[in-house]
Amino acid sequence: MKAVVHYALEPCSVELREIAEPTPRAGEAIVRVRAVGVCGSDLHQYHNTQSWQVNVPVVLGHEFAGVIEAVGDGVQGWQVGDRVACETAAVICERCAYCRTGRYNLCPQRLGFGYGVNGAMTRYVRAPARILHRLPDTLSFEDAAMTEPCCVAAHAVIECSQPKPGDLVVVFGSGPIGLLCLQMAKLFSPRKAILVGLSTDGARLQVAEAVGAGAILCADRDDIEAIIRREGDGLGADLVIDAVGSSAVLEPCLRIARPDGQITKVGWGPEPLGYSLDPLVGKNLRLQGTFSHTWGTWERVLTLMGAGRLKLAPMRRAFTLEAWRDAFQAMEQRRTVKSVLIPE
Repeated sequence: MKAVVHYALEPCSVELREIAEPTPRAGEAIVRVRAVGVCGSDLHQYHNTQSWQVNVPVVLGHEFAGVIEAVGDGVQGWQVGDRVACETAAVICERCAYCRTGRYNLCPQRLGFGYGVNGAMTRYVRAPARILHRLPDTLSFEDAAMTEPCCVAAHAVIECSQPKPGDLVVVFGSGPIGLLCLQMAKLFSPRKAILVGLSTDGARLQVAEAVGAGAILCADRDDIEAIIRREGDGLGADLVIDAVGSSAVLEPCLRIARPDGQITKVGWGPEPLGYSLDPLVGKNLRLQGTFSHTWGTWERVLTLMGAGRLKLAPMRRAFTLEAWRDAFQAMEQRRTVKSVLIPE
């Protein structure tokens, strides 16, 4: 079968290859992939700019949904033909304190699809039954392939932040996670949910409007701090979400957050900060890092998705597996928010 393979730790070392079809081991299922999303991490691996260890060669893709094709020994509650989405924690130790308390997203031995083990940019993927989730009947496979980034956003906003009705929320980042964090924040009836992007974000800013941004600002054009100060009582944002892959973005987050407010950081940024963190102390701010998700997050999000509470269609564009390069470029050039590959 054909697969998009990251084969060496050098820039542009990704290609379409023929690989063997997997067979299920005990406790696992084989999922026929019906849709798989392209993540920013896939783009980082394509350029070899990732900050995590990659076990090459490896099939890319960790945002996927499909149909169970086969089940291994010991699998209960699942059968061939079930429609499923799958979490990313493909390997965990199941013994450490985090695994034993249900926080396996923090397991030190955790390996994910697409970098630690073979992912889903192919026809069939092997997945542990413990991380499968049943799809609502109302949910298309293309929508379901976006469950994972929805869960990243839900974990950040619903589980790790403290949004309240009437809050002023500001989200930095017009990528998939930023727009999904904006939508999660809107579930709490904020006074306004503002999206901060760049004037070069093009179509993504139009998508931000389509998914409900109360205002759209451009960090390279607008005086963000002055505009935020004119909102409400002038003291700043109650909740600021950093969904940008640059360390520099935390600095304006510190400036616009109101005293005793919160900053939730989702975006990765390997660069050194180069500025003072004193506002974190002087304003009595809460700075929260957030990573991945767990079983309960997925069940909550799939319920929201099945009920139509999230606007996903404006964010995505479908490509064939063979057109994976076009799919990657469409995201890099900001012609779409989320590319979704459809294996044939």
